[in-house]
Amino acid sequence: MAKKMLYGGDYNPEQWEESVWEEDMRMFHLAGIDCVTLNVFSWAALQPDEVTYRFERLDKIMDLVRRNHLKVVLATSTAAHPAWMAKKYPEVLRTEFNGMKRKFGSRHNSCPNSPVYQKYSRALAEKLAERYGKYDNIVAWHISNEYGGECYCENCEKAFRVWLKEKYGTIEEVNRAWNTSFWGHTFYDWDEIVAPNLQSEHFAENRTTFQGISLDYRRFNSDSMLNNYRAEYEAVKAVTPNIPVTTNLMGFYKPLDYQKWAKYLDFASWDNYPDTVDTNAAVAMRHDLIRGLKQGAPFVLMEQTPSVTNWHPYNLLKRPGVMRLLSYQAVAHGADAVMFFQMRRSIGACEKFHGAVIDHVGNENTRVFCEISQLGHELEALGDLTLDSRTPSRAAIMVDWDNWWALEYSAGPSCELKYMDEILLYYTALYEKNVPADIISTEDDLSQYSVVIAPVLYMTKPGTDEKIRSFVKEGGTFVTTFFSGIVDEHDLVITGGYPGKLRDILGIWVEETDALPSYMKNSFTWNGKTHEAGIICDIMHMETAQPLAVYDSDFYAGTPMLSANAYGKGHAYYVATRSDKDFYADFLQHILDEQNITPVYPPCEGVEITERDKDGKRFLFFLNHNDFPVSLPLETDGTSLLENRPCKAGTTLQLPPKGAAIYQC
Repeated sequence: MAKKMLYGGDYNPEQWEESVWEEDMRMFHLAGIDCVTLNVFSWAALQPDEVTYRFERLDKIMDLVRRNHLKVVLATSTAAHPAWMAKKYPEVLRTEFNGMKRKFGSRHNSCPNSPVYQKYSRALAEKLAERYGKYDNIVAWHISNEYGGECYCENCEKAFRVWLKEKYGTIEEVNRAWNTSFWGHTFYDWDEIVAPNLQSEHFAENRTTFQGISLDYRRFNSDSMLNNYRAEYEAVKAVTPNIPVTTNLMGFYKPLDYQKWAKYLDFASWDNYPDTVDTNAAVAMRHDLIRGLKQGAPFVLMEQTPSVTNWHPYNLLKRPGVMRLLSYQAVAHGADAVMFFQMRRSIGACEKFHGAVIDHVGNENTRVFCEISQLGHELEALGDLTLDSRTPSRAAIMVDWDNWWALEYSAGPSCELKYMDEILLYYTALYEKNVPADIISTEDDLSQYSVVIAPVLYMTKPGTDEKIRSFVKEGGTFVTTFFSGIVDEHDLVITGGYPGKLRDILGIWVEETDALPSYMKNSFTWNGKTHEAGIICDIMHMETAQPLAVYDSDFYAGTPMLSANAYGKGHAYYVATRSDKDFYADFLQHILDEQNITPVYPPCEGVEITERDKDGKRFLFFLNHNDFPVSLPLETDGTSLLENRPCKAGTTLQLPPKGAAIYQC
């Protein structure tokens, strides 16, 4: 068992003279850093041509960090192919959405369906495993880096047709699934199918004349890169079966179906780079997504900046205390490692002004390094106490990538309807009550939850309605919203009345959907308060459900906006519009009360309070996001772990601005 959570991050000594390396080791030890991620972008240095491999410099680096008792997350380096490969095999280069063929440059510029890329990336992974697999300080393999992007080249077009054959079997089934009788699109041969981009079906990035075609290409693109990952995974596992394998994800990254990818990760890891406009709830929700990918298992925070990013329009410094606070926020939501990008600040190219543990000044006398050192020593003292602890949750929010893609490809009802906006509204209401919520997929078991919320469940994939039906019958509370139950897995409308296969569960029939421009609002009254109704207003009829609130105006004034349906032992609710923050807070309190779900700790504005449990022990995390100090009464006897101080019930926990505390009870 690990003795403490890993602490460190991306280290690129190949960018520096060897004389700098020993000084790096000294400073790492000074900061309590015990793990480095190596070899993330070294393919060109390792392989100067098709047949030659040069590992001498990496050998020195690997031996240096082992002598200095550092753990290693060893990357396969395949996120940027060498220039010689693009020169000799131009088919390895990607083609953009607009049809432009790329030249060598940047990163993630490899066609995922290029046989050349597939051959050499797998070969490099195998060579690395054979050479370094016996090093006892390698704690994980890091395949590629932040997979992303799309390609529309001939390689991909041909591979797309193969993918379609495997999925549908016959061209007739493709025509049915895509409804190609519309606009004379009937296909008679596989090679008539082309990639959907600006040269074919699209008239904007998210506007397509054939949603079914574009939706399947999204799935295909995600699968293509997953196949690249899996090839390297298999290559390193064949040599080092006992070393866990991952790749660093990027939160709610739309192009890749992380819920599908998670099946092939030994553990989940991700890179947390919040924008300055992100709410604390939005960041927390991304952590919860990553935790949920492996059914609640701890994850690794693979990257975060110690101080500043380099790609935002305005790259605001993390204020004093914020790096520590955000690190503990990750731990509070399930991280068992805290890592950074980068260890030493590079001197050239686009990341030379991205923050680092060791700044350009090159010494330990910086504010950032002092904060890094403080956190490092705290994590060392914390040891293994929180490792492998879990987040207990009776509430879940259902998220589905297929639903996300299809909803935002839909030709209507509103260009302002964004899936993640609706997810965040419900998550935020629970977050601000200190009620933990798991982020789950449509494939996950629902039986462990009392409340499941599925905002804008536009697509009802096979089996999803049966799962929800069983959950509610057995006493669960299900909540969904406007524009749900509309289409099947091919984005074909389910006829017979909305919300399709969810209709009996919800006990309603939706007749029309009104999409309000931003300058138009409706309203309704709930729990004695008037609330805004905007963006979407579904006009529905009660069948077995009961109305809980009605619209105030327009031709559908007096028709239900909110409904509840008793179904079996449980209840199903339908929220027919988007509303304001106060409504979600009040409505979800009603839902929580119905299931007797209580907060981890009484809410305090600006203070995030979460829980992780292990071996009968509770670990409460108090995170003060405010710019002022906060005092909280402690409800039970316990120990303030970061201070190593016993505390009695009734005493006061003092949190400074941007302060964090972990309380074991």
